[in-house]
Amino acid sequence: MTDAGPTKRHNGHAGGDPGATSHVGPPSGIPRPWWIYQGTGRPLHDVSLEEVLPPPPPWRTFNGVSAGPPDGIEAETREYSNEVLQNGEGDAPTEPPAPPEDEQDAARRLGAAPLGMRSDPEEADVVNAALILRRPLLVTGRPGTGKSTLAYRISRELGLGRVLRWPITTRTTLRSGLYEYDAVGRVHAAAAGQATDPDHPEPGPEDIGGFLQLGPLGTAMLPHRLPRVLLIDEFDKSDIDLPNDLLDIFEAGEYLIPELVRIRSRSPAVRVLTDDPDRSAVIAAGRVRCRAFPTVVITSNDEREFPPAFLRRCLQLRLPDPDADRLAAIVAAHLGRAGDPRALELIQMFLERSRLEGGLAADQLLNAVYLVTSQAHRPGPEWEELLHAVWHRLDAAGPT
Repeated sequence: MTDAGPTKRHNGHAGGDPGATSHVGPPSGIPRPWWIYQGTGRPLHDVSLEEVLPPPPPWRTFNGVSAGPPDGIEAETREYSNEVLQNGEGDAPTEPPAPPEDEQDAARRLGAAPLGMRSDPEEADVVNAALILRRPLLVTGRPGTGKSTLAYRISRELGLGRVLRWPITTRTTLRSGLYEYDAVGRVHAAAAGQATDPDHPEPGPEDIGGFLQLGPLGTAMLPHRLPRVLLIDEFDKSDIDLPNDLLDIFEAGEYLIPELVRIRSRSPAVRVLTDDPDRSAVIAAGRVRCRAFPTVVITSNDEREFPPAFLRRCLQLRLPDPDADRLAAIVAAHLGRAGDPRALELIQMFLERSRLEGGLAADQLLNAVYLVTSQAHRPGPEWEELLHAVWHRLDAAGPT
């Protein structure tokens, strides 16, 4: 990230104050001049995110530096780059770029083709504000409205690579998102080594890295040059203390790994595994500090309220139920059958059923369209029963 302001936008406009508008804004489908994220799902062309993303506000600036060479690069290379940095001749060493997006995972979320329509201006406004302010994005809405999909669309459009997904349950702790340490496995490995070789040395601090792996949150907070996309999914299922615990990490932009802090005098730098497949990172003195604050998308189904202090530090976005045009675009992206008269009829039936049932999820429509347009479907009275099973109510209480 450079200290200079952006010189161009990929929609052809120069950078400016995102709030400097004298009217409500352009109608749906027309991008605003200050947008970086356009809401199309199509990757940037002829420009990189680093060129168009303004520097962070002073209170959201972090100075993390990678502590060791990337996988496969000799230590002398990093020592040289550190020396260049100290002489003011280069940029701070950072982690290597994110792995490319998981194509299978992205296809499940986004479909095989772009959505074919732009996001609502209100959605793009809030997403861009979160990008510029380096603030987490809290996305709420009924199940199936595309909350989790938003993280994948942002990553694909801005070229930010593999999405780091942290699924939340009632048993999730902050540490599980930051890192996992297999102390028992380390002891067992040492015992097995001594059993086969009596002269096998006792486990030392240098071998701890093989038993410590950063989680999705911990990996996102590494000192990357460009932000990683972190999806914290179904955050409303979390323990009551997790929002406040997470808030401290987001404000500080760093965290400690106590197991590495305790051995820092003997092992000042330890290579550990990360959440990215076949990737590792070097942690110095047990401290991890970010450089580019991650693009954090937190989803919630409104099953609980969050503390005011947490809400104050997030930008909030509520996704509405998709209308007929958006549902047709979703069907086209995933199945390529939006023009099929049977699919169009199902979309209208789905909207009516969704209204009666108090809201249905878009994937329930995809299931029905796939069934009716596949060779397995045969018209008949049993179809209505099957449709009722596919379009089942999402909550026991139903509409209120």
